[in-house]
Amino acid sequence: MMARHIGIVACSAEGAALCYTTFCTEAAARMGRHEHPEVSMHTHPLARYMAGIEAGDWQAVADLMLDSARRLARIGAQLLISPDNTIHQAMPLVQAQSPLPWLHIAEEVMAAARGGGYRRLAILGTRFLMEGPVYRDAAAAVGVEVQVPDASDRVRINRIIFDELVYGRLLSESREYLGEVMSAMKRRGCDAAVLGCTEIPLLVDAAAAPLPTLDSTRLLARAALREALR
Repeated sequence: MMARHIGIVACSAEGAALCYTTFCTEAAARMGRHEHPEVSMHTHPLARYMAGIEAGDWQAVADLMLDSARRLARIGAQLLISPDNTIHQAMPLVQAQSPLPWLHIAEEVMAAARGGGYRRLAILGTRFLMEGPVYRDAAAAVGVEVQVPDASDRVRINRIIFDELVYGRLLSESREYLGEVMSAMKRRGCDAAVLGCTEIPLLVDAAAAPLPTLDSTRLLARAALREALR
């Protein structure tokens, strides 16, 4: 089975690794034992991305993404994904200059939300994501409502991501805390939670979560597989 070569524009290691392994391991069910499309990855250091994100300089973020995109295009990639929700805020700047087409992580999550019949989503992710337009805009385009945790919770979730999850530190107290946040969002009328940081699925047990979860990392990987085989 012929498949297109996927390029992964990575940002943080743990989320990118989860996306990559999901993509490769789940391909066998579609393609045959040990098979998966060709895949390549490039990443600039997370520190460079954070400099742009923290300064609100989305052009700087876009420039990093585009540099990775061009490197991947040169080695044969045919479509691109980024397993990082936050940097999708730069995607409008990226798409205008990209040498290759991209899948958009929030659009894939919203397609899954619509398919599941969910109408009001709790967004969990970095402070920049929860307070930014990525999911708000993607949800509005399909008539879905989104809500974010309270300000103090946004601060703590952000700290869990950047002080723990990006380093692969999975702490039970942080798992319990995210469960409490989801319970609070359920009381506010949310019917599902978007795991909108690509590392959060490493920490949250979907089977035990207070809300149904939309795992942005794995949803993007599965969408990339479908697109590569289309």
